[in-house]
Amino acid sequence: METLHTLFYFIVAVGILVAFHEFGHFWVARKVGVKVLRFSIGFGKVLWSKQKNTQSTEYVLSAIPLGGYVKMVDEREGPVTSEDLPFSFNRQPLWARTAIVAAGPVFNLILAVALFWSVLVIGESGIKPILGKVEQGTLAAAAGFVEGDEIISVNDKPTPTWTQTLTTLIGAALEGEQEINVAVKNHDDLQTVKILKFSEQDAENPEVLYQRLGFKAWAPQLKPTIGQVLPDSAAQSAGLKQGDLIVSADNVVIQDWQQWVDYVKAHPDMPINLLIERDGVRLPLSITPKAIQVEQKTEGKIGASVQVPEDLIKSITVEYALSPLEALPVAFETTYDYALTTLKMMGKMLVGRASVENLSGPISIAQYAGQSANMGLVPFLKFMALVSVSLGVLNLLPVPVLDGGHLLFFAIEGIKGSPVSEKIQLFFQQIGIALLVSLMVLAMFLDVQRLF
Repeated sequence: METLHTLFYFIVAVGILVAFHEFGHFWVARKVGVKVLRFSIGFGKVLWSKQKNTQSTEYVLSAIPLGGYVKMVDEREGPVTSEDLPFSFNRQPLWARTAIVAAGPVFNLILAVALFWSVLVIGESGIKPILGKVEQGTLAAAAGFVEGDEIISVNDKPTPTWTQTLTTLIGAALEGEQEINVAVKNHDDLQTVKILKFSEQDAENPEVLYQRLGFKAWAPQLKPTIGQVLPDSAAQSAGLKQGDLIVSADNVVIQDWQQWVDYVKAHPDMPINLLIERDGVRLPLSITPKAIQVEQKTEGKIGASVQVPEDLIKSITVEYALSPLEALPVAFETTYDYALTTLKMMGKMLVGRASVENLSGPISIAQYAGQSANMGLVPFLKFMALVSVSLGVLNLLPVPVLDGGHLLFFAIEGIKGSPVSEKIQLFFQQIGIALLVSLMVLAMFLDVQRLF
């Protein structure tokens, strides 16, 4: 069931992003007078098609939803009737061809702006960026951060939630900033600015950077009371219910939730004899945590969350939203920041200054789609916005086969006054295909490695 859920939202996300990308090509082509024969979402076997008449555009949904295409009248791709010659892509002026090709990735960036704007206007709830225990040897400790510091802004950008704080911090570090100003306030509302200092090595891998940073959210000590129980989990199989209080495990008294979590992690595939309290009555239960792989080690997991008191939730959460007018420049700025970070990360991977493990293939993207959809509409919209930015930036790279490769050929044509020969274009397109296939194989390999 979880796999179907993940697959469904992956197809929804990819379908919307691809449709918008191809619509960019389609819309501009129609505007500049190019005849479009087919507008397809997906590849392979046609599942559905619609066409008014033989002279109009055919709209198609195909079986493999991992892309799409716009087929235009073009003498390089087949015979063209004399009536259609004026509407052929290859006969259009350079500016028109450039606009048609650039429209796909540009529309993806426009979609990202729209999605980020929607998220800002809808608003979201988040955890206040209050620091938990700061471990010695971390960048946070070196900068003088202490437990209880609430982060107000990063480089003068307001960071009302924990997610925004980490995103802004790590994004700035990945862009190569070696000193980042972080404004904080303490328990007495006294505001100070602390400076985080990064090295070039810190920016090579986001996961390593996060560990080096040492920022952990403040977590209150909670009673070991069961909150949500996930379906098909060890907790459900054992009969645990919401509101159950864990009294002891294997005769070890459980004082708080974190102690219970640590105990579960230490007992993968091992039965645990529990004593729980339910509605004032103590009951014995047996549970066997499922074994999962976490960073090359095996841990136990039962599939249940802690019950958090409502008043505590209210005290550590914040609502963040902007008016439609205020949200517009912020949405543009957010899109620009993510596009720049994506471009810089690609450049660092190319020259070996960042790990290729930052690559995500279709399996990882599908998992993120399912996870974000589980969290709600706003996280799913943010996920789509991030992927739309990546899709736009990737397609603008000057790699033959991609839109950016065609734009490169057009730029050369503009300089030399005549098109690049089809023989040379074909040669470089073969190189581009080889590069993209190699990149896809690497991404898939990393996905499978993460999976197992």
